[in-house]
Amino acid sequence: MRLIGFGTLAILFAHAAWATPQWRNASAELPAKEGRGFAMNAKAGDLDGDGDLDIVIAMEFERNRLLLNDGAGRFSDASANLPSNACDSEEIALADIDGDADLDIVVANEDDLRPEMYLNDGSGIFTDVSERLNVRVKANAVLAFDANGDARPDLFFGGDKVSHLLMNQGNGQYRDESSARLPDTFAGVQDVAAGDLDADGDLDLVLGAEDRNQIYVNDGQGRFALAAPTALPRAAKPEETRDAELVDVDSDGDLDVFFANVRLWNPNASPQSRLLLNDGRGAFSDATSAWLPQREESTLAAQPADVDGDGRLDLITGTLADLTGATSNAPLRFLIHRGDRFEDAQGLALDGVGANTFDILWADLNGDATPDVFVASRGGPDQLLLSTGPGNADSGTP
Repeated sequence: MRLIGFGTLAILFAHAAWATPQWRNASAELPAKEGRGFAMNAKAGDLDGDGDLDIVIAMEFERNRLLLNDGAGRFSDASANLPSNACDSEEIALADIDGDADLDIVVANEDDLRPEMYLNDGSGIFTDVSERLNVRVKANAVLAFDANGDARPDLFFGGDKVSHLLMNQGNGQYRDESSARLPDTFAGVQDVAAGDLDADGDLDLVLGAEDRNQIYVNDGQGRFALAAPTALPRAAKPEETRDAELVDVDSDGDLDVFFANVRLWNPNASPQSRLLLNDGRGAFSDATSAWLPQREESTLAAQPADVDGDGRLDLITGTLADLTGATSNAPLRFLIHRGDRFEDAQGLALDGVGANTFDILWADLNGDATPDVFVASRGGPDQLLLSTGPGNADSGTP
């Protein structure tokens, strides 16, 4: 079943007879990058209306990239179909902004202070209409989601000190209503995820930040309040979070939170990732020590994925070899859900697959009804693993 949400293309694969997939390393078949090749974020969606999943990539201080899929996981570079802006692009959201039944693109920019919006003509050719986003925000994160229940995608930009909420007025027109709808933001938002955390039928927000992670509770009308301090337990050491993922890890019907953490700017920060379990009402308890491998390793991206086909969501995580992009060979890790913990699985990735992982996609890119893996790398080549058949996670055979 394929669900296309406002800000996230969620691809759900029913529990089938296949076991852990084998992958073919098709990275060398991707169109080559130009310049430094600092890929920061990637999203998958059918951007040209041909029924398969294409990929759009946020590039730091270079033109963003558009890779069009031929349906078999072979990609061509169609970046010329995008506006030629070369901004400090950090994250991308895909949504039908203007209600014409195709996916448009919104980009969060950091140093430029200018978010971008590109409208799709339906065939994968985009026009810059960024002037509709009349706001200046130093943003690392963007999310398109329905904040107030009117079935139109609103836009949240996670900023440095100040975040913004732009409400969709119809036909792709937006109004900044941040002061009336948002509480104060702590510094350095790096990611934002939306889900119904307190079981009241609306979308709340989890903000992963360099300073302090936060929960914004929705009143159902798109007005947000900061959750009680006890709702989200603080880590024992400072926490630099780069990725926030919502997933029901304990199968109790509510959304738990995984924070991918790093030590990049704060020498006192712990790079241990964290797992927080929801009590069903939006209050969380720290289950990191019981559920996660304990290691001091910066994790910049995580992707929930049923890697072994048992109906439970595992995690694919990516680390950093070199922030400058001079080397890009950090391995992917596969954390397999064992029912009461996540356990490292060896041998799932292929030799030669490494990256400065800033984002991971889990999607059927070659049309064989099993998911593939795409990794956006800050410097060095991006990585593409195309599924070729079942394997065995426990044997170490990919």
